[in-house]
Amino acid sequence: MKKNNVSETVFDRNTVEFVTVAAEYCAFLEQQVQDKGRREVLDILDKLLPLLYLKSAMLQEQEPQGLYLEETVTEPEYDDLRMLLQEKLGETDDYLEVFVEEMKYSDTPVRKCISEDLADIYQALKNFIHSFRSGMRDIMEESVAVCAEGFRTYWGQTLANTLRAVHAARYGQSDNDDELYD
Repeated sequence: MKKNNVSETVFDRNTVEFVTVAAEYCAFLEQQVQDKGRREVLDILDKLLPLLYLKSAMLQEQEPQGLYLEETVTEPEYDDLRMLLQEKLGETDDYLEVFVEEMKYSDTPVRKCISEDLADIYQALKNFIHSFRSGMRDIMEESVAVCAEGFRTYWGQTLANTLRAVHAARYGQSDNDDELYD
C-alpha cells in the first residue's frame, strides 16, 4: 500500500532503521573488513545480514516512478571489494547454491561465491544510500521504492542464500581448524 505523503514514507520508522542498517553494512565492508580476520568478518556478517534482511523486509511496498537514480558504485570499486572479500574469505568463499532456476535443468551443482553476493548487495545499498542522502524528497522516495523492489526481486534472495553460506562457513568447521578460520 502506497502512502500519499512522501514524508510518511521517507521518514517512516522502518525506513529510517533500514537506512541505518544499510549504511552500517556499507561502512563495514568499506572500512573494516580489510583490518579484520576471517573469523571476525564471518561473525559480524552472521549478525549483520539477518538484521539487514529484517529491516529490508519491513520497508513499505511502493511502485518506483521511474525517476533517474545515479549509480555511484563503479565497476572497479565493485571488483576491488569483491576481490578483497574473496581474499579474506579464502576457501570458505565458495558455496553450492540450490535456490536458482538453473538447478532444475542441471546435473551439476551451481557454484556461488559469498564475496560476489556481498558485493552485489553492497552495490544496491550504496547506490540507495547515495540517492537517499540527496535530501530531495522525490529522489529519496524513489530510492526507497527501487531498493525495496530490488530486495523483493533480487538481492533479498541473494542475502538469504549468502547468510546460509556465511553460517556454514562460520559454524561448519571444527575447533581444531582455527588456522584455516582466521
